Amino acid sequence: MSDSAFTNEFGQPIGAPVPDWLPRSAPPRTPMQGRFCRVEPVDVSRHADDLYAAYASAADGRDWTYMGAGPFADAASYRAYLAKAAETDDPLHHAIVDLATGKAVGTCALMRTDRANGVTEVGFVAYSPLLQKTCAGTEVMFLLMRRVFDELGYRRFEWKCDSLNAPSRAAALRYGFTYEGLFRQAVVYKGRSRDTAWYSVVDHEWPALRSAFRQWLAAENFDARGRQRQSLAALIAASRSSDA
Repeated sequence: MSDSAFTNEFGQPIGAPVPDWLPRSAPPRTPMQGRFCRVEPVDVSRHADDLYAAYASAADGRDWTYMGAGPFADAASYRAYLAKAAETDDPLHHAIVDLATGKAVGTCALMRTDRANGVTEVGFVAYSPLLQKTCAGTEVMFLLMRRVFDELGYRRFEWKCDSLNAPSRAAALRYGFTYEGLFRQAVVYKGRSRDTAWYSVVDHEWPALRSAFRQWLAAENFDARGRQRQSLAALIAASRSSDA
């Protein structure tokens, strides 16, 4: 149980006031432009072929183990899946376009959006081998957080994953999310049980993260061979320390 500096007339601890709060707008169907990538609403005619080719470059189907769908046997089955995904506003599916090639190399979505309380979640994160461990892959999360907190004024951004998905759990921590706990037997998918690990970033944490992401993504943070000079984790730790 967390402590509170606020009490009501009965001496009971209560949450911090949120003055003049109003429901927030839904995430828009507009692109998010970065230095390395562009995150834009899925368009089957523009993205399906590139995405299938990017995913097909993987040696096997292990990247789909913890996803609700996939792997896909052929381009037609993936196109059919993407067509259904493109129709929904929640989840709002996005393609991730590599600006160096102009090709879509991954997907993500904003989902379970709660406008009344200013909460949304990143989900359906599917990075192809062409996006994994790249600057663009990290920039995606910066662009999403910037939309959620700066553009929309939300209070909370969530990340959830199968508790057995070690790469996803590590990614959440690297991007600055805080682990909140485990929801046991929360989901049944692909014929098996899932315990769901919950992570979040909340609005007052965003300024420190924003500063760290900007420093990490800056050209001067990379040498002539493209190797990072400072890790994102180190920059986040330093930024949080300076804000403390």
